[in-house]
Amino acid sequence: MNKEAVLNNIQLAQQGDETAKELIVKNNLGLVWSIVHRFKNNYYDKEDLFQIGCIGLMKAINNFDVHYGVQFSTYAVPIIMGEIKRYFRDDGTIKVSRSLKELNIKINKTKEKLTILYGKEPTVKDIADELEVDVMDVIEAIDASYYPTSLSEPIYEKDGSTISMEERIEDKRHAMWFEKIALSMEIDKLDEKERLILYLRYQLDFNQEKVAQRLHISQVQVSRLEKKIITKLRNHLNEKD
Repeated sequence: MNKEAVLNNIQLAQQGDETAKELIVKNNLGLVWSIVHRFKNNYYDKEDLFQIGCIGLMKAINNFDVHYGVQFSTYAVPIIMGEIKRYFRDDGTIKVSRSLKELNIKINKTKEKLTILYGKEPTVKDIADELEVDVMDVIEAIDASYYPTSLSEPIYEKDGSTISMEERIEDKRHAMWFEKIALSMEIDKLDEKERLILYLRYQLDFNQEKVAQRLHISQVQVSRLEKKIITKLRNHLNEKD
């Protein structure tokens, strides 16, 4: 497809022509794959990253101005890369700043020291107080250094007790655990879909793939939604503290 045909189809796509949009997408799938392969990341399936990249491609199609005077691919590349990097950042897997890395080293040393001193693992607030930094700085450094398994970190600390969304307790205490979460974090204020995801994941112990099948969405979407929900709950709890 020559440059003139590309620009013409983009204009048609932006006007709602689905056939033109499909042509542009198909013409640039190779571009998306080439960008996906630039990322040296073994944690995520390439197909998942390809889906994220296609979201970036669609954004590029919708926002491209034919009067830019550049080729569409030149404009699309940073948009597609940005979408994938945003996904990594949301899940805490993108490269972090030196200051956060240095803080995380201090956090690990402090956690070890306080564990030995008090005979139990310290909360985020304990670590922040010891280092004389803000609680949110500690959370950001911890999250930035972890893969999605950072869900095991405490998201609520009060009166010496902690609650983790991945905490596994005896079956007979599941109801009490969920009630405590609901009361403490006003979980019932979440929308129906968010509550259902929490229920399936942490009450019924569904993995993300099973949740995706139940909700008729992709596993990637479940992962992003779950991360968003956890962040929202944690922020509410920090506001209350």
